[in-house]
Amino acid sequence: MIRFDVVTLFPEMFAAVTHSGISGRALETGLWSLGLWNPRDFTKDNYRTVDDRPYGGGPGMLMLAEPLEKALEAALSAQRERKDSAGGGKVIYLSPQGRRLDHEKVMELAGRKAVTLLCGRYEGVDERLIRRRVDEELSLGDYVLSGGELAAMAVIDAVVRQIPGALGGEQSAAEESFVQGLLDGPQYTRPEVWPEDGTGEKVPAQVPSILLSGHHENIRRWRLQQALGRTWLRRPDLLAARKLSEEERTLLDEFQRECGEAGK
Repeated sequence: MIRFDVVTLFPEMFAAVTHSGISGRALETGLWSLGLWNPRDFTKDNYRTVDDRPYGGGPGMLMLAEPLEKALEAALSAQRERKDSAGGGKVIYLSPQGRRLDHEKVMELAGRKAVTLLCGRYEGVDERLIRRRVDEELSLGDYVLSGGELAAMAVIDAVVRQIPGALGGEQSAAEESFVQGLLDGPQYTRPEVWPEDGTGEKVPAQVPSILLSGHHENIRRWRLQQALGRTWLRRPDLLAARKLSEEERTLLDEFQRECGEAGK
């Protein structure tokens, strides 16, 4: 079981991962656990102040180091008492300046017993707190959110999906996008033709016949080819970082030729 501890000014937001979906069911069955720590509970003044103006001027406010450090220490101390990790879980600050989250990092975190997530707000966090207590910074991408809570929930959801038993089938996680360094190919379900009445601007589309053939090897090769082709079209950077097998190279060449002929 993995334990997440989250330092956040808005603990109520995390109902999104604890009360619904795959993460909610996995929590109910004891595959993971969550602790929420509000820095306001570790302040000294009557106003429960957690922010102040930045030195040197500038817009907005910065989160104070002391309440955050006390909240982090409380979380790590609780982990040590539960023996989730020898010295407390890795502290990750969700920040647009961090390394971009990818499948490799998700799998690394999934192998840990405890992870502590620090959610910033306002214009960020006092740099001294980051240098003193943060082990790593993670980003969801090159954009800015109002706070780290949404990013933290994305991390939790992505990691929980990798816990054996969370998806109800080990093959489900193994066949998702990025697991093999490729995007997932197109998927289809009933009915075989949709829309059935042919209304609307587009012609009704039928499920590719190969998926209805029952020939498992042909289906495997088609799905692999579609994954390679979609990755080539949408994320060529992933292909550039991946060494293709002889079969994959052949399938991708066929896909590229078909695309070229279709464009003529």
